[in-house]
Amino acid sequence: MPKIIRNFFNGLAFGITETIPGVSGGTIAIILGFYNELIDTVNHFTQDIRKRLSFSLPLLLGIAAGLILFSSIIDYLLENFSFPTMAFFIGLIVGIIPLIFAKVKESDCWYKPFNLKGWALVLLPFFALVLLSLLKPEGVQNPAEVISNIGFPFMLFILLAGIIAAAALIIPGISGSFMLLLMGIYRLFTYSLSSIGTLLTEITNTSLMLDIVKVLGPLAIGIIIGGLSMARLIEKLLKNHHKTTYTIILGLLLGSVYVLFNDPSVFQSGSSVLHVIIGAITFCLGIVLSFNLGKKQF
Repeated sequence: MPKIIRNFFNGLAFGITETIPGVSGGTIAIILGFYNELIDTVNHFTQDIRKRLSFSLPLLLGIAAGLILFSSIIDYLLENFSFPTMAFFIGLIVGIIPLIFAKVKESDCWYKPFNLKGWALVLLPFFALVLLSLLKPEGVQNPAEVISNIGFPFMLFILLAGIIAAAALIIPGISGSFMLLLMGIYRLFTYSLSSIGTLLTEITNTSLMLDIVKVLGPLAIGIIIGGLSMARLIEKLLKNHHKTTYTIILGLLLGSVYVLFNDPSVFQSGSSVLHVIIGAITFCLGIVLSFNLGKKQF
């Protein structure tokens, strides 16, 4: 297969992955064998620009296609089957926790896996996520209504979310879309992406175009800023402070499970017995999927 086509399909898989909170694009990049080239391209783009563009352009086109194609499906599932869908997302996170735990524990004793510093590195990000979740608006809001009322301060917050998501994109085991979900931006993200299809059939709909730009514009700028500024830092942290970095990630994952399960969007489409049964199945499927994908990396 020509390299340009392979890069496009790698990007397609990466883009689809990044619409699913809990599945790490970094992990997929490792499994598909382009993680090192991705990091190298971000960190050293000005060295041999022609070579970097031949890698990055088809990859970016594939990522965009994956995001746009799959976001409509995710948006539909969250709207109509929120409990099974969110249960799957939570299962994806739970499945990776044992693998991260095994990498960072400092003792073979099951009841004393960390020293005091290790526990602090786990508990601080855990409670930071819990506190952050308390700052989000209560209740489930209609994304179309939220977007129509977005002002400049909230656009700056979306830009910040993009920077954080870009940092998460680079770390294997952490999902960029999960960080958007945690910060309350994820539903706006998937809704805006899925609206692009509508815009293509209503190209003169300037209000819809403006709504899409208000979300995806600052998010894209944040991702570019975060990707360029954080890639080198995260690369160094993972190389020079491997255990500390992954201990913090463990705390983030544990906090994520708590925060997601308590998110109002879990029950926005109802919680019938059938939904709970399906949710239990999707939860287990999420655990199995992420655990098996993670084993190839960790």
